[in-house]
Amino acid sequence: MTAAFETLLVEQDGPILWVRLNRPEVLNAYTNQMGAELVRAIARADADDSVKVVVLTGTGRVFCAGADVSAGAGAFDTESGEGAKNFGSSGAGRENSNFVGAMMDSVKPLLVAFNGSAAGVGLTLTLPCDIRIAADNAKFGCVFTRRGLVPEAGSAWFLPRLVGLATALKWCMTGALVPAQEALGAGLVSELVPAEGLEARARELALEIAANCSPVALALTRRMLWTFSAQDGPEGALSVDAALNIALGAKGDVHEGVAAFLEKRAPAFPLSVSADLPDTPWYFQRT
Repeated sequence: MTAAFETLLVEQDGPILWVRLNRPEVLNAYTNQMGAELVRAIARADADDSVKVVVLTGTGRVFCAGADVSAGAGAFDTESGEGAKNFGSSGAGRENSNFVGAMMDSVKPLLVAFNGSAAGVGLTLTLPCDIRIAADNAKFGCVFTRRGLVPEAGSAWFLPRLVGLATALKWCMTGALVPAQEALGAGLVSELVPAEGLEARARELALEIAANCSPVALALTRRMLWTFSAQDGPEGALSVDAALNIALGAKGDVHEGVAAFLEKRAPAFPLSVSADLPDTPWYFQRT
């Protein structure tokens, strides 16, 4: 029997799995348990072919205020044990909350809807996701240097790729809160929405993806973009894209996608992520 979620609200709505950070009484502050539950929620989506898109958002007025610092000055001290609540007290504990790896390995598109501000890990936990939209009153903060820490969750790699090195340096060096409009201009988020319409817009985007795109093609595409966009040249992408399209071209999703286009109707893709992902060394190199 699957254990219940305590720090998240996880519910399926048609093809969408909504994953809501759910500690509103402490502004959805992150704990090691929350990280472990995020891993479980993504695994649930990956294992269920009826889930086409995951939407990550928060309850209350803030998306995530950062790590839980209720332990006071020792909140980040994992050696003394007080910091275990945030990051785990052992290697095994940290592996259980490796949401970065789970997100990178996910076979489902990950969409973030910032219902409010996000700081520290509240921001960096979203960087491995694919699409980010935000309420127009949200603010974002890479506040690590103001706490005597360095950027975590791989954000020193993710953030410059998303917003450029100059902007990433400015945000991390100052540790200041960034207004939503600046985040939009930098490319951290792709659009801003009035707070009251945020979930409706997230649903609209998720349903557009679910209704029109092949789940197998989506899984391969997100892996290709995350893998090859970091390389110095196109050789890596060229080494797999033609072969993948040749393989896919003989399968039912391509036949259905072309037929639906010509017949001006919505597609009904027959392939499933659970059974039809290509068994190639490239695709499974991370796992």
